Parts: sequence; structure tokens; C-alpha cells
Amino acid sequence: MGFAQQVGAAMALTAARTAQTDAAIGINLGCGPVAPAGWINCDAKNLPGVDLRCDLRSGLALGADHADYIAAIHVLQDLAYADIVPALREIRRVLKPGGVLRLAVPDIDRAINAYVRRDAAYFYVPDEHARSVGAKLITQIIWYGSVRTPCNFEFVGESLAAAGYHDIERFHSALLPADFASWPVSITANERACSSRR
Repeated sequence: MGFAQQVGAAMALTAARTAQTDAAIGINLGCGPVAPAGWINCDAKNLPGVDLRCDLRSGLALGADHADYIAAIHVLQDLAYADIVPALREIRRVLKPGGVLRLAVPDIDRAINAYVRRDAAYFYVPDEHARSVGAKLITQIIWYGSVRTPCNFEFVGESLAAAGYHDIERFHSALLPADFASWPVSITANERACSSRR
């Protein structure tokens, strides 16, 4: 499907969902195999439940000021350092004025603190892949080679600011929409005033 066809399909999907529910438009970027109902689920892979197949680095096949909220759970860390601010700008282009971006990234600060405490139970890495706390730390930070840019709140916050977001704050998963309540989230960026955008 070409870019123009993707734009048309995404717009038709959005119009159908908005007409049915009269609800806010939410986009789930990098949804992978988790594609909750009520969201426009986007991923680079053609997976069940994906509404829009796209690569954030190449742009989203959606118009400007399209979404009320966007969630990108475990997306940023898989981008190269040089792609992060441009990707955040693209997300900002698609957000409506006053829209909310919610991000979740593995927090390297928490991993380092667990390493310093020698808390092997913190790490998701099984013992058959890494036995020592140090090996678990490294394996988790790079997540078997998929993480290209380790993140913490300060790094993501500065990247968001460079992309024009404001009201950047750390929060807990209880503040997410119900569909994402069980997912860990460390960053939110509200674009309320939109003064830096226009």
C-alpha cells in the first residue's frame, strides 16, 4: 500500500471511529502484538490488529493536528540517537493543540540503581542468559541488541523540549488511559498552550 493509500485508509478509519463513538482520537505507536480496541494501532510490522503500518522515522501517514493523545510504549529506545528528536517532532505534528503524548521507556537510572544495590531480581533477564548482576544490567540496557539509545527521564525530557514540547513531567502508570493502565510509564509531555508550535 502506497503512502497516499495509507493516508486515505487512516483517515477513513479515524472518521469511522469518531462517528461511532464521538470519542477522542488516540494513536498507539509501535503497538507490536498489543493492539487495544479504540486506538489507531501503528507499527512497522504487519501484525494482527495493526491499523496503520508505518515507520515513524519516515513520517506518519496522518494529517497534522490529527490525534488528541498518542502513546508510544517502548519505542524511543529502539531509535538511533539522531532519529529521536525528529521522531518526536513528527509525533508533535500529528498531535492536536492541547494533545497529550505519553511515553514509556526503560529507565537506565533504575537499572543502575538495582545494579548498585546488587538486586538481581529487578532485572527481567533470566539466569540462563546472564547470571551475574553486571551481566544482567548490560543485557537489560541493550535488551539483546534491540536498544539503540538507552534512556532516562533527563535525556527524554531534553529531547522532548528540543522537539518543542512543554509541561514535561514524570508520572506513574495509574495516570494512563485504562487500556494502558498496566504498562509502566515514566514520561508524559502535555502540549497545552501550543505557543511554540504555531
